Amino acid sequence: MSRFGDATAVKRVGEGRYEAVLDGDFGFAEAVNGGYLMAVLDRAAVDASPHAHPVATSANFLRVAKPGRAELIVDSRKTGRTAATSLVTLVQDDRRIVDALVTTGTLDAATEPSWAGAPPVPAIPSLEECTDFTPGSGEGGFAEQVDMRFDRATMGWLDGRPSGTPEIRAWFRLRDPYEPDAFALALAVDALPPVVLNLGAQGWAPTVELTWHMRAVPAPGWLALHGGGRLLSGGWFDEGVEVWDSAGRLVAQSRQIARTGR
Repeated sequence: MSRFGDATAVKRVGEGRYEAVLDGDFGFAEAVNGGYLMAVLDRAAVDASPHAHPVATSANFLRVAKPGRAELIVDSRKTGRTAATSLVTLVQDDRRIVDALVTTGTLDAATEPSWAGAPPVPAIPSLEECTDFTPGSGEGGFAEQVDMRFDRATMGWLDGRPSGTPEIRAWFRLRDPYEPDAFALALAVDALPPVVLNLGAQGWAPTVELTWHMRAVPAPGWLALHGGGRLLSGGWFDEGVEVWDSAGRLVAQSRQIARTGR
């Protein structure tokens, strides 16, 4: 398997029980990324389901997950011919870290949409016109596991010139040879820097709840991420992300509520 495949692998150890080893390189400063955690949770949900794809995941992040061993408990709530639903809980040191309600289904990669809205405007510039923030330190970390090329128009906060609009856009792929699938989409919907950075916010912006939907099986190649928000108030902000694949199809959507310290 690839680095990402290994890092999100789960091992069944009993009925509805799994083990995983959380990889600290998919996080920041000892806090594991929420999208990475959802990929792990979704793998357990799919393994326990007769269906192949996590079509809806609603995750509540109760505590900060740390690198190392974790237990996953899958509590089946409903199993049907077209969908199954489970409550998946990630536990570390006998403490609940994440609760996720996951609905699985089986999507046909050949299905054409009956109707689809227009792609987001503005479009992301070409890869060559975007900014690559490769750390190049060799010390690991999230930025060395993903290859992201950012639309410069949405990155003014890096130079102390936030745009005033909560938007960030980027191309995304994993650095190891791992083509996009359901679990890569779980990572992608939480891969962007917080959009409130363009409103002058600083520091960590922990996700409280995140819901994401898998809308189609992604084609190989780069994914286009379009992130935006609607309201920052009282230290709470929302962030929505659309993920479009190399074939120009909407393949994932997410919405989260998060906190900002400023």
